[in-house]
Amino acid sequence: MTREIADAASFRAALEGMARLLADLPEGARFDSRLVASELIANALKYGGGKAYFTCERGAEEIVIRVRGEREFEPPEAPRCPEATAERGRGLFLVDAFSVRREYDKATGLSVVIRLDP
Repeated sequence: MTREIADAASFRAALEGMARLLADLPEGARFDSRLVASELIANALKYGGGKAYFTCERGAEEIVIRVRGEREFEPPEAPRCPEATAERGRGLFLVDAFSVRREYDKATGLSVVIRLDP
């Protein structure tokens, strides 16, 4: 599933499409995947030029999420843990907490792998 996201409606549509793709998975895997996708898309929209390109692929044992913005934005390799009272700055920290791997490539953007428990 691949989507171009430029506004709130296309953001919702992308997450709804992802929900359909993952509908038969346990609730925890669906939640984790949607949380990660939401954080990555929001960051791409904010820091990547106002438009995001989102892909979600489902394998037998993992979900791969790829997000890139219109302009190149390389996220920090290791995000810092924000203060508990901070109003922002948790995005990549949450992404890393819910995924088994996060990689960045200039051509494809940010790729995240979420492992499915057997």
